[in-house]
Amino acid sequence: MHPKRQREIALAIAAILLIAVAVWTVRRGTTPPAAAATGGAAATSTQPQSKHPMAEIDLGELDAKRTEPEENDRNPFRFKPKPAPPPPPAAAVRQQQEQAAADAQAAAGPSEPPPPPRIPLKYIGEMADPKKTGHRVAILSDARGVYYGREGDIVEGRYRIIKIGVESIELAYLDGRGRQTIRQTGQ
Repeated sequence: MHPKRQREIALAIAAILLIAVAVWTVRRGTTPPAAAATGGAAATSTQPQSKHPMAEIDLGELDAKRTEPEENDRNPFRFKPKPAPPPPPAAAVRQQQEQAAADAQAAAGPSEPPPPPRIPLKYIGEMADPKKTGHRVAILSDARGVYYGREGDIVEGRYRIIKIGVESIELAYLDGRGRQTIRQTGQ
């Protein structure tokens, strides 16, 4: 026989078996639980047969007197603005006023400008200056490139090299503020 034909026959047999198992399961599941346990004879004498076990319905409750719905002015087709939120408690208002007064006092008094941001360069090392004997050139790096400079030189157009040491370098912004010492091992 051809392999394709054998596969079709095997699939047909599997489908027939699957349908037979499903029918058997459905028929077995519709038998009342009491009838299944006792063989069916005892179920007819003690209980009325029902297909689904459920609570009995009290028909008298359907005729009971109910309260009438109240009239209201709700109109689902008219839009109203949301009501204003309730006013905050007095303690919260007092605390906000005190905070505002403290902020105003802090703003009115002389305050120092914030310190400049850290210099993002890393000190890689130093080497002897090939042009001048006895002078050293520092090697600095950031995420964008590598920079070289001697003491007093301007690096990256923003920083001035103050002093080159063996394991550290001192840098400052061009205006002299934000002087920082950067070690060779990192920031």
